[in-house]
Amino acid sequence: MRSRYTAHVLDDRDHLRASWHPSTRPAEVVLEPGVEWLGLTVLGTERGGLLDEDGRVEFRARWRRHGTEGELHEISRFVREGRHWFYLDGLVP
Repeated sequence: MRSRYTAHVLDDRDHLRASWHPSTRPAEVVLEPGVEWLGLTVLGTERGGLLDEDGRVEFRARWRRHGTEGELHEISRFVREGRHWFYLDGLVP
């Protein structure tokens, strides 16, 4: 989760694509221009441990764009294949 947040901060579309599961990955990763990411707070996790094959992360990510601030609140679903974790999708609570 933190690496994907950092990829948004750094505008690293390649990492976002590589960490997105092929079954749900869009053809192109499009990021909002002018968004400044201000912080990430992980609210909770479910599964996602060393022996798990899936997991969830609930988080809030604060942003600012053109003087307006907001936040993204999401429960992200991940799946592990081999040694790699992949983002599946996000649910808005």
